[in-house]
Amino acid sequence: MKTYKVTIALLLISAVSFAQTTEQRINKAVQQLLKDEQMKHATMSLCVVETKTGKAVYHLNEQVGLAAASTQKIFTSIAAFEFLGKDYRFKTELGYDGIIDKGILKGNLYVSGSGDPTLGSWRYNTTKRDSILKKILSVVYSAGIKKIDGDIIMGGSKFSYQPLPGGWIWDDIGNYYGAGTWGINWNENQYDLLLKPGNKEGDDVEITGTEPPLEKYNLANLLKSGKPGSGDNGYIYMPPYSTSGFVEGTVPAGEKSFTLSGSLPNPPYQFGKELEASFAANNIEVSGTLKTTEMLMNNKSAITSYQKLLGTIYSPPLDSIAYWFLQKSINLYGEALLKTMAYEKSGIGSTEKGVELLKDFWNTNGIEQSALNIVDGSGLSPQNRVTTDALVKALQYAKTRDWYSSFYNALPQYNGMKMKSGTIGGAKAYAGYHTSKSGVEYTFAIIINNYDDSAGSIVPKMFKVLDALK
Repeated sequence: MKTYKVTIALLLISAVSFAQTTEQRINKAVQQLLKDEQMKHATMSLCVVETKTGKAVYHLNEQVGLAAASTQKIFTSIAAFEFLGKDYRFKTELGYDGIIDKGILKGNLYVSGSGDPTLGSWRYNTTKRDSILKKILSVVYSAGIKKIDGDIIMGGSKFSYQPLPGGWIWDDIGNYYGAGTWGINWNENQYDLLLKPGNKEGDDVEITGTEPPLEKYNLANLLKSGKPGSGDNGYIYMPPYSTSGFVEGTVPAGEKSFTLSGSLPNPPYQFGKELEASFAANNIEVSGTLKTTEMLMNNKSAITSYQKLLGTIYSPPLDSIAYWFLQKSINLYGEALLKTMAYEKSGIGSTEKGVELLKDFWNTNGIEQSALNIVDGSGLSPQNRVTTDALVKALQYAKTRDWYSSFYNALPQYNGMKMKSGTIGGAKAYAGYHTSKSGVEYTFAIIINNYDDSAGSIVPKMFKVLDALK
């Protein structure tokens, strides 16, 4: 019995000693980073707990709200798993009004969306543009329709007219990562601007086309050729619903071709025009015109819906969507999930309702609303402020849920750790999980704001801090 008590005491002493050593290692790395020239005007926050017990390991400014960039997607993805379920699928319904008589649809054909962000996406074989267009053709053929004596109506009324969250900046919204979210999305609301740079710095850059071919657009071309190898320094400026814009900046000289990826200004209309072209190529005549929910609203026309369902196109399940959302940090997916949660809960698919729902959810689960001062679901807005304590609490909550493995598998891996990264101007963040060599599991979040980006990369210095958990 005496030997047993001594053994237990030694184990307890060893555990305490290890915890102190971990804390000391973190503190040493933190102090070294804080002395770095890059950190002279920066603010750093760090929160580390033992995953199994929730016991605090290290805290620094953990209650200070900072711009967390895409680590904010953690809050949205976890809430989506909880509200919608890992097997949730978006539905795009095909229907009609009127009658089908001798191969003629005497009425309108409807494509009724629910905000599916994967519709037309190249990430899945079943969602690619050609696959979706073929599915629609198959449904129309199966119904015996050879002619549409009416309009094609792209119905996206489940989401708000406003596709963008407040706070997104002008430099972002014309580019692919700043794409808005509609009731009908298409090709991840993205297109590629195809370019031919000049041979030397300062030469003009030729726009050779777009992929997919854009409908109703005019871009003033202010692009110039930069130094060879200088990379992508071009920006597209075209707001939602616009038919004109401009592109400026530089792309590297001497390249045979170069691509800038922009955001579709009107995805429902783009999708509708591609569907019209598909019908024409397959000898299905359409006597009417293409209309979108937004066009009907602009004309103060009635928003009608189908009377009879022809077929339904389903998205991949939510756990697959969450995988790409976190792995590739797709802002569109986050905003679509935010609006979808709001629609399913309140019948109003808006960013504002989604943010309200998200904050209420996390407040119920131990995160004060003031610690989650957000305006979107993806973290793109520079107005967002969250704490590392809130990020850790969210990650700890996920650990208790039956869908946790789907969430964990969706997290990217950096520096040998499963964690989400976040990057916007002057802000860098990581949040996730790690198991040390000794088997201790940690949950952590680190954010740095306003570091000097010109003095070198902050990332390896942040990794040195996190290495203390290994």
